[in-house]
Amino acid sequence: MITAEYWIEALGLEEHVEGGYFRRTFQADHRPRISTPAGERYTLTSIHYLLTRASPVGHWHLNQSDILHFHHHGEAITYHLLYPDGRHRTAVLGQDPTRDQVLTLAVPGGVWKASHLTQGDHGLISEAVAPGFDYTDMALGHEDHLLERFPEQADLIRRYCRPVET
Repeated sequence: MITAEYWIEALGLEEHVEGGYFRRTFQADHRPRISTPAGERYTLTSIHYLLTRASPVGHWHLNQSDILHFHHHGEAITYHLLYPDGRHRTAVLGQDPTRDQVLTLAVPGGVWKASHLTQGDHGLISEAVAPGFDYTDMALGHEDHLLERFPEQADLIRRYCRPVET
């Protein structure tokens, strides 16, 4: 049986600040960088991303770039999306369309996102990011800020915010 530990070792994954594990798999070095309000970026980057039983949550975060998520292996992953206009949407990235799972999920830049492993040992996905990912374009969710912005989603915000280290 293929396990989370197998993928971590086979893909050379490292712990991610959002939770889970990742490794960059591509950056468009062969193309000129593009100008964004925050500076020059690759036109496209991609990563492998893994949630596991031991690290099942991708905590609330906001990216400026558009991101496509692709499910590859393991269990389904549930995404919670909070849009600038206050809407909440849930999507399940997985292999079974008869259970309303999708193989690909598009998340526009400027949308708050949290994810969690639905069940099982692991869920492996890839993400393609355009313009390419840069840590300065990402914000981790802070409970007080998100509660002020989205008070009607207090339970989800508390559940998926990264714990404050003391």
